[in-house]
Amino acid sequence: MSKYKSGDSGFLFADPSFLQGLASALDIGGTLLEYNQSATPEEADARALATDWAVVGNDMKKAIKQTGE
Repeated sequence: MSKYKSGDSGFLFADPSFLQGLASALDIGGTLLEYNQSATPEEADARALATDWAVVGNDMKKAIKQTGE
């Protein structure tokens, strides 16, 4: 099983609080933008690929379950 949450395709983006989200709406210069970072480009690619395949697997499980009923 992947060590990344299945279906978590937004891992590159930070999860701001309500106040941070409100402040970012008023941040015209984009100075409050924050992204989660990986140590290397290879790690970022591996994380993205793992989460993509996890989503595909979840979709296939749902399809199989629906056709089996």
